[in-house]
Amino acid sequence: MYENKLNKIELEKMVMMVKTTFVKYIEKNLNLLKISSPLFLDQEIGLNDHLTGDGKPVLFHYKKSNFEIIQSLAKWKRQEIKNLEFSIGEGLWTNMKAIRTGETSLSPYHSLYVEQFDWEKRISQKDRTVEYLKNTVKQIYESIKSTLNEVQELYPFLTYKIPNEITFITTEELYKMYPKLGSKERENKFAKESKAFFLLGIGHKLSHNKPHDDRAPDYDDWNLNGDLILYNKIHDNAMELSSMGIRVDAKALKLQNKIASNDKSYDYHIDIENENLPFTIGGGIGQSRLVLFILEKYHIGEFQRSFWPKEVKEQMAVLGITLK
Repeated sequence: MYENKLNKIELEKMVMMVKTTFVKYIEKNLNLLKISSPLFLDQEIGLNDHLTGDGKPVLFHYKKSNFEIIQSLAKWKRQEIKNLEFSIGEGLWTNMKAIRTGETSLSPYHSLYVEQFDWEKRISQKDRTVEYLKNTVKQIYESIKSTLNEVQELYPFLTYKIPNEITFITTEELYKMYPKLGSKERENKFAKESKAFFLLGIGHKLSHNKPHDDRAPDYDDWNLNGDLILYNKIHDNAMELSSMGIRVDAKALKLQNKIASNDKSYDYHIDIENENLPFTIGGGIGQSRLVLFILEKYHIGEFQRSFWPKEVKEQMAVLGITLK
């Protein structure tokens, strides 16, 4: 049976400690400033992400306007980098809270309610390289390691270790290693071997004429993005902790919109085409998944207050786990 190592009050304190400790390191390592962010956006401005197109946002109406509950802040953050006049090398982070009704399968990692450390950083055009992306990933990974170490110093019964360095691999390289496996099975296989890796280049079709996974065409450059994935020892599988990337320029936006048959155009897209938005890199880091990993918990519902179906609660109860 799964061993629940923290009592209820200790768990609440530890959840807050993990979050505040990680923020301390990510602010320093990436040179980020905390700002507030919206819970909803006007539907007409087109800054709320519909993810890969199948994510239907929650709508509500006020007077003559339609508003969407946030699903992702990728586009909004880039706009804020411009509005707040950040210099190159400076950035922002925010507590993104979202509702994603497109989650078809609630699991130990997935919820209708999403909390992320959402961040965005201004870069120069010459920084739009794989090397810059890798260096940023290393800074985030260092923040995770530092947080893990600090928490374990206070709670020595938490003993899980991660490698000193993160491994980098492209989606094509991963496919060629395990051509007979599906994309998620490939991730699971490599996670068990590497324990921590960053999967580069998600969106374009690979040599077998299929993409590793779908990505929205209008925020990340598919050649300059990826997922930070950790091996979860409790579930013996890969856990995506962060999706991030260097944002599209005019050329990448045009190509990816064509591939995705995306003909929607808002001021955001026009500004990219006319180079009126700064070059940026950004992403989201799952707060509940980070806590789950560092505190060696089984299910994010042990500390995240969301909705869990009756059958899920019953399954967890058999393991001695009570979901919020």
